[in-house]
Amino acid sequence: MSALEAAVAVVEDFLAHVGAGRLEQAGAHLAPGAVMVFPGGVVHRDLESVLADGRRRYRSVDKHRDAYDGAGDGGHVLSTGRLFGVNLHGVAFDHVRYADHFHLSGGLITRQRVWNDLAVTGVLLARSADDLDPRWRPGPEEGPR
Repeated sequence: MSALEAAVAVVEDFLAHVGAGRLEQAGAHLAPGAVMVFPGGVVHRDLESVLADGRRRYRSVDKHRDAYDGAGDGGHVLSTGRLFGVNLHGVAFDHVRYADHFHLSGGLITRQRVWNDLAVTGVLLARSADDLDPRWRPGPEEGPR
């Protein structure tokens, strides 16, 4: 396994555990002092803080992880794909773009920078499925939009 493949495996395992709410297992992939920077420049230093912050915006969220790219030495991994979940009003959404850039050192995540289109899609404000643009409604798995 190359250094890049090993780094991608770490990131994939981390994201899978976070998405399933297994914070202890996900946290095992974070280096001491790791920083996670979310849209708006919101900085988190632990997964409990990430989870608490998310509870203010949605009931659940996870990722369709569509692609990985990175540097050959395994120090950087980019994960891109689509977010799906349920907002605070109980409205399901899907297909919202995201990109996460990870820095790794010694096989552990030292920094995660998160970008996504949640704010611009309006999915978090929707009070019914009719309020959602059809692009953001759950539907057949068709790959990136």
